[in-house]
Amino acid sequence: MRLVIAHCSVQYTGRLSAQLPPATRLVMVKADGCVAVHADGGAYKPLNWMNAPNRLVEADGVWIVTNPKGEILTITMEEVISDTAWEMGPDPGLQKDGVEAHLQALLAAHCDQHLGLRLVRREYPTDIGPVDLLCKGPDGVTIAVEVKRRGDIDGVEQLGRYLEFLNRDPLLRPVRGMLVAQSVRPQARVLATDRGIRWIEVDYDLLRGAESRDLRLF
Repeated sequence: MRLVIAHCSVQYTGRLSAQLPPATRLVMVKADGCVAVHADGGAYKPLNWMNAPNRLVEADGVWIVTNPKGEILTITMEEVISDTAWEMGPDPGLQKDGVEAHLQALLAAHCDQHLGLRLVRREYPTDIGPVDLLCKGPDGVTIAVEVKRRGDIDGVEQLGRYLEFLNRDPLLRPVRGMLVAQSVRPQARVLATDRGIRWIEVDYDLLRGAESRDLRLF
């Protein structure tokens, strides 16, 4: 990972136009090519970013980041304060808590009953992490299912990144998304609907009850 602290301005052109006036910011370049511009505040979310795959060209204090969609991120470096690179190695991925991991296992075991889908594989690998459940719908279309204890905007965005990668595979596409959680927040519902992602709320206790019935001897 490369971390650059610089006094810079940023111009984005693509689906819309956006501009960040000159200020001191952190520019992060990840190993997969993702470029993100952060301020010293606002929690984790960058002010602007370009997801991989990207092409980054540096020349005369100007960074130009382009992608196949025709989007352009132009970062003008007025003063570079720090420029460092770190080898972070492979990441083991997010470890789910007990409830979330159990919820995923229960849904995998009863995928047809509770989601109306046929399970293909749990923890389907992608270049940016595993998809919780890869399934097939009644119409044969591939469905990527992300399982959360609580569905929020982060979960929708995470699933969106998975869909972007999965839809590059000609053997899988088109791939649709489904967010499954015990509760889905209103903002996440709106974002999911806007991005064509289906969301479903499930009852964890009901799923556990289904598991208990399966384990009965009599």
